[in-house]
Amino acid sequence: MTDVRGGRGIVAQMKRRGGRGDRSPLGTWFWDIDRMLLLLTMFLIAIGLIAVAAASPATAARYSGEHHKLAPLHYFWRQLMWVAVSLPVLFGVSMMPVALARRMALAGAAVLLVLLALTPFVGVEHNGARRWISLGISEFQPSEFLKPMFIVAVAWLLSLKARDPELPTVLITGGMTAAVAAMLMLQPDFGQTIIFCGVWMALLMIAGTPVRVMVGLIALAPAGLVAAYLFYGTARARIDAFLFPGVEGEGAGDHFQTDAAHHTITSGGWTGTGPGGGTAKFGLPEAHTDYIFSVIGEEFGLIACSIIAVVFLAIVVRVFVKLLDEQDEFKLLAASGLAVQFGAQALVSMAVNTGLAPSKGMTMPFISYGGSSMIALSIGMGMLLAFTRRNPFLTRSPYVVRWSGE
Repeated sequence: MTDVRGGRGIVAQMKRRGGRGDRSPLGTWFWDIDRMLLLLTMFLIAIGLIAVAAASPATAARYSGEHHKLAPLHYFWRQLMWVAVSLPVLFGVSMMPVALARRMALAGAAVLLVLLALTPFVGVEHNGARRWISLGISEFQPSEFLKPMFIVAVAWLLSLKARDPELPTVLITGGMTAAVAAMLMLQPDFGQTIIFCGVWMALLMIAGTPVRVMVGLIALAPAGLVAAYLFYGTARARIDAFLFPGVEGEGAGDHFQTDAAHHTITSGGWTGTGPGGGTAKFGLPEAHTDYIFSVIGEEFGLIACSIIAVVFLAIVVRVFVKLLDEQDEFKLLAASGLAVQFGAQALVSMAVNTGLAPSKGMTMPFISYGGSSMIALSIGMGMLLAFTRRNPFLTRSPYVVRWSGE
């Protein structure tokens, strides 16, 4: 009893003093959240605004017509608006209790799967692909929003294995992933298909799936790529353009894109031409989205590109270090999956920009222009922050531990 009263006295004293003793909702969030992870995310968002401002003149010039002139910073101002919308989403989701975030993800995944199935039939076409649904004033890309929701749903299903070892979680989640992959290929969106399948495989490994099952699934990966090459024209065109750059044909345009990206990213050298000084960016097809990393390389140099790559790596490593002592199976899987998706998307985007991977529509997280991408990433990062929250006061004060009954 003495400990309890003593604990209450200390808690009251710390509340009067502020700091970690502030147990208001905002104070609790501030001390529980991984502030370093949040800081790195905000750094990427700031870099993204600078990068979109650098890429905006080239994109505005490309999409301006004789009777429709876009302002040089048109895409920058629109991105600033999307950031203003996304930040409250990020903070709001990060404040959610784990159970509420999980329920939101499960419900969201169900709705978005239906929308994804409808997209090839009712979607808006851009550059030969139907990936967007028109909302009148803007366009909505279901696959972007589905990624974090789907990952949390798969993590929840895999975590149920601990309660019921007989539950066929590999078959259930594998069927879900195959269905999503089929719907994405209809759009077509080969890049997102790889991300969904890759994250599913990573979650199976983290969940402790038997080695024989993992070996079998890994052995199927080359067969899947061969099947995509033989029966999927978009994949065949891009792989041909990447492997046989001198061959004319269906994939010639993809070869042009990778060449233009490589020329742009290397034209600035180590330190870049300076803000607004780039000229090679005007030859890029999608300077503000898929090839924004090349614009950064031209105007801010390869050193800046290296720093951005290190920041992406630091975010992924930070998450996995935080999870080393995590005991909750669901939180472990959900946070791991979100971190893998975040890192994999950044890696694919950088590989395409540097010519290490075939051309594909893959935005760079928090840096590329796009409302769907920015809001969806904010939801994903918000859930990641929610799943990695720790309460340092409750874990470090012996008085409060006894008082809370632990």
